[in-house]
Amino acid sequence: QVQLRESGGGLVQAGGSLRLSCLASGRTFSNYVMGWFRQAPGKEREFVAAIVRGGGNPYYAGSAKGRFTISGDNAKNTVYLQMNSLKPEDTAVYYCAARTVDDLKYRYWGQGTQVTVSE
Repeated sequence: QVQLRESGGGLVQAGGSLRLSCLASGRTFSNYVMGWFRQAPGKEREFVAAIVRGGGNPYYAGSAKGRFTISGDNAKNTVYLQMNSLKPEDTAVYYCAARTVDDLKYRYWGQGTQVTVSE
């Protein structure tokens, strides 16, 4: 079993930056895809970014390209989401998720961390 715990959310003004962290624990894994998703009030959860643990190019939703960067520190079992040039529409609960590279579905989820971007 994999446990995921997000941190780093908060309140920031538009144009500001935040870095989210996702600490993975439990079962060790090397061939996992780590992803970030978000859910704004009244909206469906949406994909933000993902990276294959152990290598490979990250990939992003269009709304994140050029502003967000996903990265990982395998030694710390941590994945980060650096968010720059934040906009009020980025306000959401951000979730970390994990799946194996062979799985199409993310099986493991964190509890989420709130990001609020003010005008």
